Amino acid sequence: MTTMDLNRYQDPSTIQRVLHAGRTIAIVGLSNNELRASYFVGYYLKRHGYRVIPVNPRETTILGETSYPSLLDVPVPVDIVNVFRAPNALPAIAREAVAIGAGTLWCQFGVINAEGGRIAEDGGATVVMDRCLKIEHARYLGRMHWLGFNTQRITSVRTGLQ
Repeated sequence: MTTMDLNRYQDPSTIQRVLHAGRTIAIVGLSNNELRASYFVGYYLKRHGYRVIPVNPRETTILGETSYPSLLDVPVPVDIVNVFRAPNALPAIAREAVAIGAGTLWCQFGVINAEGGRIAEDGGATVVMDRCLKIEHARYLGRMHWLGFNTQRITSVRTGLQ
């Protein structure tokens, strides 16, 4: 892969628009292993009201949801395709995302592929690359907590020694 400018895929206003507009997220490469980052991101997104659709040909259900072998098999409209796969898999995933009419192709940390980004953009999709959906959600919607969950508690009380 050649060197590319990732800034065009990391615009804060674009990220915020995607987070507010999207409700259904297909997670390509979602794992059933609770220790994997993809599982934690899917769990977090479900807790925050998003519809999460697993896309993993090796699993039948993940997070209590039916898992599909590919994006082409998902039976409902998808707003965001979130990718947890190797960068060389991105062009094929981008083609599928365009084919199903997904509005956004979101590539997690390290999932960087210029061709995949170009395919998605040429197909009319917004592209976010080398960013974590969970972290950006927490950053822009004010729900950052060290465990990654909204504790529903706001306090100014100091803990520990003063």
